[in-house]
Parts: sequence; C-alpha cells; structure tokens
Amino acid sequence: MANIVWHTKLRIYLDLTRDDLGHPELPDLWETVYRTDRLYAARGVPVAERDLQCGGVCQEAGVEAWMHLRLRAGRREAVHEKAEDEDRHTLPMSDEHKAYQERILRVAQEDGFRADSEVRTRVGRSWIQTDTLVEGAGGRRIGWEVQLSSAGVHGPRSVRARAAKAEKNGITPAWHTDRSDYARRNDTHWTRSNNLPAYVIAKNGDLRVVSGFRALDFWHCDINAVYPCPNGVRRCGRFHATPKPRDVMFDDLVRRTAAGTIVPVQFRVGSTSHRFWVTDADRDRFEDLRSDDTQLPLAQDPDRSARASRNRPTCKPSLPTADTLAPGPALPDAHVPVQPAPVEEQTVSVQPASATRPTLHSSGLPAELVELQQAADDASGQLEQLTDHQERDRQRRVWRAAAVTVQAAVTQYARSKGLNRYEVEKQLRQVVRHPRT
Repeated sequence: MANIVWHTKLRIYLDLTRDDLGHPELPDLWETVYRTDRLYAARGVPVAERDLQCGGVCQEAGVEAWMHLRLRAGRREAVHEKAEDEDRHTLPMSDEHKAYQERILRVAQEDGFRADSEVRTRVGRSWIQTDTLVEGAGGRRIGWEVQLSSAGVHGPRSVRARAAKAEKNGITPAWHTDRSDYARRNDTHWTRSNNLPAYVIAKNGDLRVVSGFRALDFWHCDINAVYPCPNGVRRCGRFHATPKPRDVMFDDLVRRTAAGTIVPVQFRVGSTSHRFWVTDADRDRFEDLRSDDTQLPLAQDPDRSARASRNRPTCKPSLPTADTLAPGPALPDAHVPVQPAPVEEQTVSVQPASATRPTLHSSGLPAELVELQQAADDASGQLEQLTDHQERDRQRRVWRAAAVTVQAAVTQYARSKGLNRYEVEKQLRQVVRHPRT
C-alpha cells in the first residue's frame, strides 16, 4: 500500500493521509476519484487502465506501479496491483543513508545553521520531500538528497524533475551518492564519496568527496597555452576556463554550501551541460568570462523586415543597455570617449563635404570606431586586475556601457556603408586586438 498516488489523467498527486487529498481547491475529490475507480472495477477494467499509479517509492525508482483504491474500516487505502511493487515499500532506509543524514544535521548545527530531515514542503498542488534541508546564510536553502539505491531517469519523480522542482521553489539541490555511474550523470549537481560502511560515515573523522567539486583554471588562449582552444581554432586570443577535479571534505562541503562560499555552476561543453560545485570566487570569475562583449545584443532596426541570411547568426540573449544600467563611479583608465552631443535642429549649418568626412584609421575604418573598441577592451581588462567584489560590479557596469556604445556605432557604420555588420566587427577587433597581423 502507499499513501501517495499519482493520477495520470489529472496529473496531480493524491495524499491519502489528508482529507482533501492535498487539494483544497478541488472539493469532493476523494468521492470523485473513488467512485470512478469502483465503476472501473464493476465493469472489469484492468487496474493498469484505471489512471492510478504509485507516486512514492515506486515512482522514485522509475517503476510504473498501478494501483486501485479501497476503504477498509473507514480508512482510505491505495493497493498495488503486483506484490513485488508492494514489497518495495517495506524496505527500510539503509544504515548508510541514516548515517549521512545524521552527519549533515550534526555539521550544519555545529556551524549555527538550522537543519532537519525528511522535510516536506508544499508546492502548489504537490509537494517536495527533502532528505535533509539546511537553512543557510542569506536565506539560502540547501536540499541534500542521499541517493544510494536506484534512481529514476524519466517521469515526474525522476532525479531531474525533482531537482528542477526544488530549484524552482528556492531550494538548491545537492545530491550525494557512492555510485560512480550516478556521479557521471548531468541531471543534477552530484557529489560522490567512496562506498563506506555506516559506522565510518557516522564518525567524526574525515570523509572525502572524490567527485563533484571542481577548481576552474583560467588561461589565455595564445601560443603559450597548455590547453587546446575550445572554439576549435588555432589560437583565438581570448580567456577560457577549464574545470579540474579537486577533492573536498564532506563536512566542509556541507558548511560551505550553507554559507554560500561553495556554489553550483553549469559548464557547457558543446551541447552538454556539466553540473558541479565550485568556490564563489571561481563562479564570479567564470561569470565575468561568459559576459564577454560578443554576447551583447545587436542593435535592431525596427523598420527593416526580417529576411533569411547566409551569414553567421549574431543574435544573442538580451543584456542591460547603457540607459538601464545603475550609475556608478568610473574607475581609472576605463572611460568611454565622449560622444559629440546632438546639435539642435535650429542651429544646423551646412558644412563642406570635406568637413563632415570622418577621420580614418590606417586600416580604413573610422578612427572613432577604433577608439570606442579600445575603450571597451580597456574596461574589460580592468576586471582581471580587481579583487574587491563591489569594485568589480562597478567596473562591470562601466565595461558593459562601453560595449553597448561600440556595438551601436558598428551597426550604424555598417548600415550607412551597406556593409556586412559581422565583417565590420571582425575587422575592427582584429585591428584593435591584433594590430601586427
């Protein structure tokens, strides 16, 4: 028997321990579901076609276990169709699982954080049950899930679905295992320790995490680089990050995730997103690296109709523009060249053609474009020299404002000359960043 039932048609969980089945917005839900099940039984409909599945242990194991309802001595019960599904619920929690829970509770409470086991959190029409929930600093909540047995891959109770639901509702999922095949999965942020007996896990000695924590190695993609360029070219001249495995103590992992000094990240390689834990300092540097000005949106012309193009796509996710950025004090050597103010219409005077022609750089591009790109690159380079978090935030705003300005200027120049915007931008960066070539 089971207390949690998954209704495949209504797509909701039914908690038989509650009078309203966990859905106060649906009156008489039990009468409706129970009478429908009894009607199916009277007509000889097989249990596998009555829309009711086990929503607890069986679903977590990735098994579709069909059920039917009954009333016994006024008590609501959901009965499995097969005995082997029923036996799955009688398996007790392993001693190793209990030892991990007790250790997480002890470490969190010793560092002044609140923690509790088997916490059920209400989420809309369903719920989230967490093995151990740690209330960390700054309102963060770390949901530890110890998975030492089979874990489902598909379905609403799979690891991916449960982790996504927890994260969506403000709980950072932290899944720990002793199985190497789980540690290689990318459906959540897995950590792994060696397969140890319960008495070793429970004691106060060091418990090492051998998988799931990384140190990011930041390097410049030039001829002296050790790693190959991830963009598939010989040397692109940019900065990249390479994750390198690092061991960490399990107790340190628990307390530092609660404190926010170890955080989860997603590292994309090709079409695969790898999920692991890093220090908050590495996370900040990694975000700076990913927020390169090549990711800024291109200026769009609302009057130009959309059309197909054989050129490389340049559309990127939207980022804040210069008008929406919060003001902050500019740092040294990061000022954007002052743009000439627009002249009022009443004072416009006709100038000779030679006077309105822009000054050209030796490359043939307008010198103003070269100055704007140099200012944006200088602002970006300042980030590598700063360590204070507030100064980096201010400098990041300065850099983004400079990058938005050069992007708009490139678009305007390419449009006025009828040139391919991508080729103009490529030539501009080549002139500024690699003047010798």
